[in-house]
Formats: sequence, C-alpha cells, structure tokens
Amino acid sequence: MRLLADRGDHRDGTATAWEPHGGGPRMDFVSFGWALAGGVMIGAAAALLLALNGKIAGVSGILGGLVAPRRGDVAWRALFVVGLLAGGLVAFVVAPERFDASGAPALPLVAIAGVLVGVGTRIGNGCTSGHGVCGISRLAPRSIVATLAFMLTGALTVLVVRSLGGA
Repeated sequence: MRLLADRGDHRDGTATAWEPHGGGPRMDFVSFGWALAGGVMIGAAAALLLALNGKIAGVSGILGGLVAPRRGDVAWRALFVVGLLAGGLVAFVVAPERFDASGAPALPLVAIAGVLVGVGTRIGNGCTSGHGVCGISRLAPRSIVATLAFMLTGALTVLVVRSLGGA
C-alpha cells in the first residue's frame, strides 16, 4: 500500500515509496500525519474513558490497580492493558521492520531505566499519560508542572548520555 506518492528524494535520484522518517532525522508530512493520527486516537480514548467511566487514562495508575486490585475495579483495567498489548502486537504484525532491536541497549540498562521510571511515577503521582494527556487537557497545574519536569528530565538525560558517547 502506498501512503505517499514517490518523492524521488534519495541521494542517487531514485524514486522512493513512503519512508516514515524521510531517510533521516527530519519529519516529513506523512510521519507528522501518523503522529497526529496517533495523538488524536490517544486523546479520544482518554476522553472516552473519562467521560464514560470517570477514570483517568494514566497507564501507571491503571497497572497499579491491577497489582493491588480492588473489588469491582479489575475488569476495565485488565481490558485496557490487553488493548495496549494487542495494539503493539498488531503494529508488530503490520510493520515488523519498525521493531529492529539491533541497536537496543543491554537488558540490565533497560531494567534499571524501567525501575527509575517506576520510581518517578510514584514520586510524581502519575506518568506521562496521566499527567501529559489527561492532566494538561484539564489544565491541572500539577500535571503541567509534572509534564514539564518529565520533558526537561528526558532532554537532560539524552544530553548526558550522548555527551558520554551513548546512542
């Protein structure tokens, strides 16, 4: 399936089919369109969950509710997590080339990063999905500050890792 007409932007002048990143770090129109569509779907899902169930679509809180379940509050959480996993599986089946792990960091580093993210979500009383998607849309000052802190910390982490010769 073609998503964009051939652009002919390879260095050798040959025509190309759709390339999500345009062959480099820039974001082309199609990549922006996919990102926008994904953002709209995430926003719509978060809005529906809030409107229909009165629940915030914060993934860390949803998972936390499965770890320490309360009676009558498990089914929707389990379905939400199954939906996240199913979405990833569908993406893998449709575009397996996007899941190249050849340049992935070592598993111990990923585990340490996961623990740090988990600690951060506890300290910040939520994660990027809860604060960034749901909190900012409700203009919650705490969520705006938390999201700014997430973004700043992420940018500083990339700066430090790259300055130390990391990926």
